[in-house]
Amino acid sequence: MENHKEKILVVDDEASIRRILETRLSMIGYDVVTAADGEEALETFRKTSPNLVVLDVMMPKLDGYGVCQELRKESDVPIIMLTALGDVADRITGLELGADDYVVKPFSPKELEARIRSVLRRVEKTGSTGIPSSGVIHVSSLRIDTNKRQVYKGDERIRLTGMEFSLLELLVSRSGEPYSRAEILQEVWGYTPERHVDTRVVDVHISRLRAKLEDDPSNPELILTARGTGYMFQRIIEPGEKNE
Repeated sequence: MENHKEKILVVDDEASIRRILETRLSMIGYDVVTAADGEEALETFRKTSPNLVVLDVMMPKLDGYGVCQELRKESDVPIIMLTALGDVADRITGLELGADDYVVKPFSPKELEARIRSVLRRVEKTGSTGIPSSGVIHVSSLRIDTNKRQVYKGDERIRLTGMEFSLLELLVSRSGEPYSRAEILQEVWGYTPERHVDTRVVDVHISRLRAKLEDDPSNPELILTARGTGYMFQRIIEPGEKNE
């Protein structure tokens, strides 16, 4: 049995799903709290301060999208959305609102458990190859502190979710070299894409990062598209290094 201390909030209006997930996640050592609708989810979140939220989309009172929006106003907590919706655009909506990942119903509890482990591991992970020993990177008007996992644009702190920071850290660690979408999904989210739509998780997070970091997100200068490959961070010129 794995020894976790993390607290997980499971939000679903189906009592059977709440019961199954509470039982399974508790058995592998997580502290689990539950909520049956969107309003209860927000109340429970504020009372218990969980480390991760598993959030159903279709719920009474306030749907998962509304909950996700409210949570992102006050917290960077990792969010995994559960969706039974067949339309890919509906799944992408949750990511655009700030969710870190999604799992499609009906799902295997083992798959969800693996996604939870992966997200928590990545959010807590610090340090990457290619990062200066100081852990602080200066590029353009940005200051990226990989020790504190914080980003500043000028004097203003830019609020990133844990997964957004992990994605930025990955790209910066190999600046000037492209990562494919599949590589990024494997490195940051911890799984290999099974369908083309899986890589949309990467595209949406890149879009969110650009919106927060770029002066003109429609014409990015920091996070570049590598045509036919994926994405790359502009090459960072180290102090004393000549820009050839």
